[in-house]
Amino acid sequence: MFNPLKMQEMLSQASQMQEEVQRKLAQTILEGSSGGGAVTARINGKKQLLGIKIDPAAVTSLTGNQADVEMLEDLIVAAVNDANRRADEAMKSQLQTLLGGMNIPGLNLPGLS
Repeated sequence: MFNPLKMQEMLSQASQMQEEVQRKLAQTILEGSSGGGAVTARINGKKQLLGIKIDPAAVTSLTGNQADVEMLEDLIVAAVNDANRRADEAMKSQLQTLLGGMNIPGLNLPGLS
C-alpha cells in the first residue's frame, strides 16, 4: 500500500543528502596542473575557479612571441580542465559514498559516467 507520509519522509531525506553533498563539495579544494606544474588551477568541488598560479619561470621565458603567449594560454586551459576532471571524480566519489555503492538506474549526473 502506498504511504504518502513515507514518500514525503524519503524526499526530505534525499533533499538533506543533496544539501550535505553540496556543502562537502563547496569545501573540497582540488588542483589541476599542466606543463609539469608551470600552471596550477585551484577549484572547489562545485567547479568554481578559486585561483590560478603560474610559475614565474613560465612568464619570464616569454619572449613576446605570439606562440609563447598562446602556449601559456593553452597551459592555463589544460590546468583548469584537469582540475575540473578531478572535481568530477570527487563528486562521483562523494555520491558513491553517500549512496553506499548503490547503482540507481536513471540517475545520470552531468560529467559523470
